[in-house]
Amino acid sequence: MEEAETAEIRGALARLRRTTGLPVAFGGLLESGRRQVRISELSGTATAALSALAVTSGNGLGGKAVALSRPCAVTDYSVSRQISHEYDLPVAAEGLRSVVAVPVVVRRRVRGVLYGALRTAQPLGDRTLGAAVEAARDVEQALLLRDEAGELLSAARRPEPARGPADSAAWEQVREAHAALRALAPRITDPALRDELLRACGMLTAGTEPAGGARLAPREVDVLACVAAGATNAAAAERLGVGPETVKGYLRSAMRKLGARTRGEAVVAARRAGWLP
Repeated sequence: MEEAETAEIRGALARLRRTTGLPVAFGGLLESGRRQVRISELSGTATAALSALAVTSGNGLGGKAVALSRPCAVTDYSVSRQISHEYDLPVAAEGLRSVVAVPVVVRRRVRGVLYGALRTAQPLGDRTLGAAVEAARDVEQALLLRDEAGELLSAARRPEPARGPADSAAWEQVREAHAALRALAPRITDPALRDELLRACGMLTAGTEPAGGARLAPREVDVLACVAAGATNAAAAERLGVGPETVKGYLRSAMRKLGARTRGEAVVAARRAGWLP
């Protein structure tokens, strides 16, 4: 999914320049199996000097941010005593002076670095530094969602467990995975990945409802999946990113369509109809 991941960085850099007015922003991902970031995304640059630059952990401003797993900034890059100077030539070629580097950290592991820069030597204000950190957090959240989606898809592709009493624990794990996939899918911005998640949901259910069966809306299925996994209305609301009253509304609508009088009856009916595993 590296192309999708670099697209997240590209979008974050554009937002960073738009919100701060910084003339230049750039960044890239940590190369797999190596302690270096490859600069792949450039926004506002006048040259190709920084393109494909490999920044090793500990070296330069970005390498320092990687090594320390925290944001780092300098007011005048070429003369700063806070960093090493392995990359002075490409930085000077682009005419950069004041620079901030923010690591993208997912599950305590650095996955990339975002930079913002001025072509003048002046301190970057708190607003600019905060916006750079916020841009990195956006990328972190997107990468975390992709990681979780990949893990859930792997779980969904495992052979379906038998429904006998001896396999009840394994079947509950399938139901948990289904509920998690349903909750995660609306938060995925990549259409291809979102469609794959929803197809995985179909793999965990009967796939189709009986002829003449109830037609549930996607959010009604999402709520029922959470309820089936044991979530309260409040927990389902938090998981789905909606309000508790919205959850109640979807649940009432699903119960009416399924002819159920209780939450439990609704879950049973939805399973019989093939909406839930």
